[in-house]
Amino acid sequence: MSSAAEQSAAPEPLRLGGMALRNGLLVHGPTHWAAAVRRTDGTIAATSGRKPRLRGPLQSVPGARGVIRLGEAMVVIPLVKRALPEAKLPWQDRRLLGAAAATSLATAVLRRRMRGTGGEVALAGLSLLPSLMALGSGDLAAYHGVEHKAISAYERGGADAREAAKEHDRCGSHLMAPMLASNIAGTALLKRAVDKPGALAGAAVSLASVGLAVEVFAWSERHESSIGARLLRRPGYELQRVIGTREPTETQLDVGRAALAEILRAEGVAPAG
Repeated sequence: MSSAAEQSAAPEPLRLGGMALRNGLLVHGPTHWAAAVRRTDGTIAATSGRKPRLRGPLQSVPGARGVIRLGEAMVVIPLVKRALPEAKLPWQDRRLLGAAAATSLATAVLRRRMRGTGGEVALAGLSLLPSLMALGSGDLAAYHGVEHKAISAYERGGADAREAAKEHDRCGSHLMAPMLASNIAGTALLKRAVDKPGALAGAAVSLASVGLAVEVFAWSERHESSIGARLLRRPGYELQRVIGTREPTETQLDVGRAALAEILRAEGVAPAG
């Protein structure tokens, strides 16, 4: 058995994030990314690479830093696809693309007819439908569960991923409620200030909503034991529990273990446990 001194000297686990793929998992580490997928022949393919970093004074500015971090995460996606062509991205689904196109058309039509805060709420809810469809699809929801279980097991010192919860406190689903609320409020204020706001103004409101949502997310993590943080996280947790995640199979968990092993190798860290 390890002594108390040895346990206290153990390094802190890496702060990991991730994104579910339709046939695997993408994991973000501090300086690298790693991905593992299940090929059509049943084998597992894994690879990794260094994460691009956007430098500049804005990376420490509240609001802007969240948009920058999300932008860096999005830049990784084509790198993953180039290094691992077998990877199936979340939106690589004909039904989802069709739903996104239909939602975009319906939003454009309804925007001309609906007015007031109630209309903005309805339009914002409609815009979420493609994302909710993607989250609820079988393999993607299962690999979302793999993401949470693999990272949670690692953070608990190498515990068995099968026993870990399929919901996680750092899931991006916790961004949806503050992003939706800030987007509705920002759009309403913009329409009061400008008679006919253009696309550029709308994009600015969307970016500001993302930045605010990330700051709320960070605040909730710093004050995780507070009542306010628990209330802010509740919608995202319920979204994960009901729609966004499913209990994965053992073969799907094996893909998660491969992705975790690859990110630890790329970051030069020994596996926990």
